[in-house]
Amino acid sequence: MGPEKGGLRPSNRPESIGTRRLFIKPGGSPIEHIPITFSRITGQPPAWKGHDHMEDQKEYELDWLVSIDDHVLEPAHVWQDRIPAKYKDIAPRIVSDGKTEFWQYEGKRIDTAGLAAVAGKTREEFSPDPVSYSDMRLGCYDPVARVADMDRAGILASMCFPSFPRFCGQVFTEAKDRDLGLLCIQAYNDWMIDEWCGSAPGRFIPLVIMPLWDPKLAAKEIERCAAKGARAVAFSENPVRLGLPSVHDKDRYWDPVWSACHDTDIVVCMHQGSSSFRMHTAPDAPGLVTMAWGIGTMMSGALLDWLFSPVFHRFPNVKIALSEGGIGWMPYFLERAEQILDKQRFWAAKGDRKTNYETGEVVSGDAMQVDPMTLDIRKLFKDHVFGCFIDDVAGLKHLDVLGTDNVMIETDYPHSDSTWPNSIEYAHKQLAAFDDETKWKILRGNAERLFRFTPATVARS
Repeated sequence: MGPEKGGLRPSNRPESIGTRRLFIKPGGSPIEHIPITFSRITGQPPAWKGHDHMEDQKEYELDWLVSIDDHVLEPAHVWQDRIPAKYKDIAPRIVSDGKTEFWQYEGKRIDTAGLAAVAGKTREEFSPDPVSYSDMRLGCYDPVARVADMDRAGILASMCFPSFPRFCGQVFTEAKDRDLGLLCIQAYNDWMIDEWCGSAPGRFIPLVIMPLWDPKLAAKEIERCAAKGARAVAFSENPVRLGLPSVHDKDRYWDPVWSACHDTDIVVCMHQGSSSFRMHTAPDAPGLVTMAWGIGTMMSGALLDWLFSPVFHRFPNVKIALSEGGIGWMPYFLERAEQILDKQRFWAAKGDRKTNYETGEVVSGDAMQVDPMTLDIRKLFKDHVFGCFIDDVAGLKHLDVLGTDNVMIETDYPHSDSTWPNSIEYAHKQLAAFDDETKWKILRGNAERLFRFTPATVARS
């Protein structure tokens, strides 16, 4: 079966049994996928239904949302089925010590955090303690069960970030064997596109990872995956924390990546936590302080890095999404950036300088790579940046500052911040004050436009 227009390739991996497909639970029995027939929709914004195509009779489809931040707990076979035999013992695999199971990669044990798989549990049952696949809801790792959970919550389409590789695949960048790391990245991407997304055309937006340690290899992988149907690539909110150059790098380390994204329309998605670093107020502060503080701190830095970097100027087709970053902090930092430019641009135009506030010493640096005299923060944001939120009443109150075209919703399934299983109802509660066009844009229209994605037509029961 060839690619369906408006969707992705159906998977060629699951074993076919007539018109049914089998998926295997980690350590369990086969699960039958009884396929649903998906019809094609136009996908041209704004989606509407009406009579005589008259402007004043538009009726926006608001029964569904498109979530651009969910997560998949990779099943055991992802790497073991795709990696050459000589690597199987050191490639990612799930093992058990008799008490619990965990991932093992290059001899290193990596547990699965309990808060990453709470779907179906009550809040009283939430726990950060390590969890086994047998303790998870099937939708955490099986695409057929995931679609059923999406239907229940009014989630028409979903973009899923990785779990074991971490949010931008940095596990493979940290690996000892880079050749194996590249094979693991390619295996993950093939599984994501062909099997996870291919199991239900029009229901999943394919997000891939790349070899961060080699931008030229990364560009090739982006191009390869774009040809297979990928729509986005995961990147770090702060690559410096991963031992890599920043987006300001004067040697243009990342240029091959941005060039590939520019040419293929691949969106750069940065998930909070993708720097493998969390801000802490104090060593003895409760973990809840970090959880409450962490979203806006790292993401605001990422936003400002990109707005003051040369990337958007040199690659005008590059767009970024700040996944699970929230939006309530955005109006302030946009305002603050403009204030800084207004007051400090004159000396900054002569060359960057940094002050040591302990000694008063001023260190001169290179000229800025963007012209502070002409830098337009608001236009760059409008043309290139998309904010993403789960539950953000404060941000929605300032939607006029951000613009209705630059905000998208997410459900974070199956993490502990998720709105599942009441996602569409909760979304409508947050968006109650807005007109239908604004609701449609935030619920799905902006995501469909940004990711060039046409969801399947599914009846809402």
